[in-house]
Amino acid sequence: MNRTVEILYFAGVRDIVGLPSERLTLPAAVVTVGDLVGHLEQVRPELSGRLGSVRFAVNETFAAAQDALAEGDVVALIPPVSGG
Repeated sequence: MNRTVEILYFAGVRDIVGLPSERLTLPAAVVTVGDLVGHLEQVRPELSGRLGSVRFAVNETFAAAQDALAEGDVVALIPPVSGG
């Protein structure tokens, strides 16, 4: 069953993608946050190899790779922040 989720891109990830957000319909095989990483690298090749240090949050809660995705979830990609 396909699910549609909203992806929010922050900071450097937003700069790479060129969008603040987008809605994606996920293939049936994409059921977890870990699966989503691979899918994003396919649909957004500019992200390939760049998501290793990015944190994922689902519905405003940090998520682990094994966490399941559901219809209507909001997934934020939050890169490491540096500053001083």
